[in-house]
Amino acid sequence: MLFLVLVSGMPLQAAAAPSVLVLGDSLSAAYGIPLEAGWVNLLRERIRSRDLPHEVVNASVSGETSRGGRERLPALLASHEPTIVLIELGGNDGLRGLPPARLRENLAAMARMSRDAGAMPVLFEMRIPSNYGPAYTEAFTATFAAVAEAHEVPLVPFLLADFADDEDAFLDDGIHPTAASQPRILDTVWPHLAPLLGASKPSAARN
Repeated sequence: MLFLVLVSGMPLQAAAAPSVLVLGDSLSAAYGIPLEAGWVNLLRERIRSRDLPHEVVNASVSGETSRGGRERLPALLASHEPTIVLIELGGNDGLRGLPPARLRENLAAMARMSRDAGAMPVLFEMRIPSNYGPAYTEAFTATFAAVAEAHEVPLVPFLLADFADDEDAFLDDGIHPTAASQPRILDTVWPHLAPLLGASKPSAARN
């Protein structure tokens, strides 16, 4: 009886905050710029500014491929138990000429793993330079929409589409966005992510 009284007087342990796992490559790993300037950290700050409970875990690695992400994802799901998984992978596959069928298999596997772990997967569309030939580039780009449709998951448009033709928006390598471009990347992601977070105003106008 005394034990029950003592237990009833103990404070309840707070539930773990829901988390957003970002599984990406250099575009999400803040390549070439301060980590705090990257769009993932800006996402973390926007979530906090709106008093949302979600934590953001950035598991992005420069040079990562869809195969690498697929291999790392099970451990990340077990460790962080995310509610949302942002899959920003595939660009390096395209640059290496990976067959679109294999890319599709890897993306689909990550979507299934996330769902099986109780998380909502979100795919990010990727694009590659046109010098890879129209047949390959079109098949590559179409892969992301096909996986998103087949698995009924949100698809974020290509992160760099809004400023792809602006040379000043990129570092000297012409591939990776500058720190000044990172808010524009977040504004591409936010309208698709906000409803999943329960944000009352999905618009990117409020920072």
